[in-house]
This record gives sequence, C-alpha cells and structure tokens, in this order.
Amino acid sequence: MFHRAILAAVGLLAATAARAETDMPFALDWKFEGPAAPYFAAIDNGHFADAGLAVEITAGQGSLDAIPKVATGAFPVGFADINSLVKFLDQNPGAPVIAVMMIYDKPPFAVIGRKSLGVETPADLAGKVLGAPPPDGAWAQFPIFAAENGLDMATITVEPVGFPTREPMLAEGKVASITGFSFSSYLNLVRLGVPEDDISTILMADYGVDLYGNAIIVNTDFAAANPELVKGFLAAVAAGWKDAIADPAAATASLVERNPAADAELEQRRLQLSIDDNVVTDWTKANGFGDVDDARLANSIEQIKLTYEFTNAPDAGLYFTDAYLPEGGFPLE
Repeated sequence: MFHRAILAAVGLLAATAARAETDMPFALDWKFEGPAAPYFAAIDNGHFADAGLAVEITAGQGSLDAIPKVATGAFPVGFADINSLVKFLDQNPGAPVIAVMMIYDKPPFAVIGRKSLGVETPADLAGKVLGAPPPDGAWAQFPIFAAENGLDMATITVEPVGFPTREPMLAEGKVASITGFSFSSYLNLVRLGVPEDDISTILMADYGVDLYGNAIIVNTDFAAANPELVKGFLAAVAAGWKDAIADPAAATASLVERNPAADAELEQRRLQLSIDDNVVTDWTKANGFGDVDDARLANSIEQIKLTYEFTNAPDAGLYFTDAYLPEGGFPLE
C-alpha cells in the first residue's frame, strides 16, 4: 500500500510538472532548414522546458509571414524581418507586436547571380532579368540596395517569381539573378547542380545596406501579461543558438528529425553559413547576442525612408525593446 501511494504521488507530481509548462507556439519565417536548427536544439536540449515552456514550431512562407500571425495573437512569438515590421507598424499603428531579440545582426538579404550569366557586382544587374518573389524579405530591401549603389531600376527587368521556382529559374538561365537569403538561395542552387564557382552572392550588407535582419517578435499584450515567460523563451533561444554554434551537427540532427526529407549535410552547411555570416559578428562578439545598437537602428530607419514614405513619424521604440533581454545581451561563447 505504501509503495503504491509513493508511486501515485510521484505520478501526480510528474503530471503537475507537465501541466505547469505553458504552451508557446512559435511562428517561423520559413521552412525547416538549417538556420531553424537552433530552435529545435532548444527543444531537444531542454532549454524551453527549463523555462517552463512547451514550444511547438510552425514553418512559415516568407519573411513577412509571421508578423500578422503575432499581431493578431494567433501566435505569441514569431521570427520575422524587422524592416518589414517597421513598415507593418507604420501601416497598422498600434498593432500589438514588437521585436525583442535580434538574431541576424548582419542580415542575409542578398542578390544571387551566376557569373556565367554576367552577374558578379551590383552594376551587372543593369540590362538583365532579376527574379524576385513579392513576399521576399530581400526583395523588400532591394530598392535601398539600388539607391545605395546608384542603380537605375528602369534598367532592371524584375520578374515576379514564386519561392519554389526562384532558384530553378536561375539554374535554368531563365533569369540572371534572384533576390533571397544568402544561405538559402546559394545552397538551393548547389543542390540543383549549379557549380559553386559559378554562383555570385552579393550580400546587401556589404554594399551600403545598414539594416538589421530577422528578429524574435512578440505580441505585446501577451508579453505585458507574461514577461517572465518571454524572458525565459529568449534565454532558451540564446541557449539553442549557443548549442548550435558549439555543435552544428547535433543541432542539424534535431532539425532533420522534424524534416526527414532534408539533406543533413546541406542543411548543416546552411546553418554554418548563417552562424558565420549573420549571427556571430564582430558586434555580437563584443556586445552580446540579441540586442541592437541604437545608432545603427536609427540609421536603418533613415535608410528605409529612402524608398518608403512613412505615414506616421517613425519611432525606434515602437519596433524594438530590450526589456526582456539581460543587460549586455547573451554571450555566445
């Protein structure tokens, strides 16, 4: 009897602990590819559970996809391009959504071309066809890239393409270049058989675009009611990225478990590209991971003004807050 009573008590405690975890659905920007691996690592390594969270990750359909999902409260947290968030909040003043943790300190916005089709530098885009999916985060920043590099948009033929057809069209030579995230489009072309030495990656951040990239966004009503849960979520995300940086293969294994059709070697390369080019930067090594530089954020808003006419006066405080981050961000090493 005593033994059964202990077992019953243990079972009750376990059930209570399981119930104590708060569901926090997380809306990704894109498919389950390499750069999503740190979030699955955070699940598998217990970081979300340690924060009292049960996190289910949902794939997205582009950099803009998660913003309305979070703004409407369908998801409490998401992953989205902060520049698109700036425009969304200008067009939807008072919408309950804000960025709380910068992930891509150096954004992956890029123009990807083929050298054999004559595209290696920004100036080479003149007189050629550029394939661009309308909801693409990189395409959204292209006018700034064009302005910073003195490109005449009238000399570039822009072909609206779908995400599934973007890289195949470049591989087949139907367009000379495309917009996309550097790590995604580059390796998609490799997978399609395009020789790596024929691929040119023009990273917009290397050509005058001073914008930030994707960030964790939250529903502000949810965050105000659950500040500790949001802090715990961000700490778990940082721990997942730290795990992925230390052991990319293990993080990729967590990803492939959710996407068995994925090519593990390819996705590990994609993860490593995002780590090296977008996450572990000189700034994050010196200042911590997750926060932003106020002067740079202000300058990025000025760059957005080059090609976007604000209806309301822009205010950086509406777009990003460090209220849920530790002082100095999270160390990545």
